[in-house]
Amino acid sequence: MNDRRRSLILTGASRGIGHATVKRFSDEGWQLITCSRDPVPAHCERDPNWTSHIPTDLSAPEDVERFVDEANALLGDAPLNALVNNAAVSPKADFQERLGCLNGPLDDWREVFQLNFFTPLALARGFAPALARAGKMDEDAPNTFTRECGASIVNITSIAGHAIHPFAGSAYSTSKAALSALTREMAVEFAGLGVRVNAVAPGEIETEMVGDEYEPLVNRIPMHRMGAAEEVASAVYQLCSPDFSYVTGTEIFITGGQHLY
Repeated sequence: MNDRRRSLILTGASRGIGHATVKRFSDEGWQLITCSRDPVPAHCERDPNWTSHIPTDLSAPEDVERFVDEANALLGDAPLNALVNNAAVSPKADFQERLGCLNGPLDDWREVFQLNFFTPLALARGFAPALARAGKMDEDAPNTFTRECGASIVNITSIAGHAIHPFAGSAYSTSKAALSALTREMAVEFAGLGVRVNAVAPGEIETEMVGDEYEPLVNRIPMHRMGAAEEVASAVYQLCSPDFSYVTGTEIFITGGQHLY
């Protein structure tokens, strides 16, 4: 890794919002370290900014530890400028039935919280030293970081963490609500390292996971359309840019206004 170029670690990079996000950062010249259960598409392997993709099952704590070790080894002494926690799971019953509090095994809940909540926490801890290296102390103000502080964590939450959603199950929704709360707690604690922590909460975004059953939801969106993965990626990028150097503990809704109802 080149410590003079900004670097990103992102989970769930092979498709959807994650894939759009790494493309946006690559277009801006960032170095990329990513992971997902699936390999990246062949055309992405030719991206000179895509330093490494590490196939990882982030629902397994031992795999999370391995990923942290391998990514830190790739970073070496270089700083890490951004960590984006995007990987998540939302289990469905047969026929896309919503899994609520009264149906579905509790083991499914544990698996959802492991990936959607505990893994972002573990990754933030594991990369905290590398993120801290991106901060710059103010020589004239002891224990104060300059405005050029370059470290940021962005957690991908969801509109489902703030309101009942017809398709997102209870385990997914409550895990995303917990991640929103974790974002606030991390923002306070990581500020001492010079690291900003924010979240983006997407609404109905056109990805591979969206089927025909989502079409009726468009009527509940003031902008009367679904969002694009690239629109979420743009918000994530801006949160990691110097333009947002005084923003931490914030959750941005990428919903076309749907969260207002």
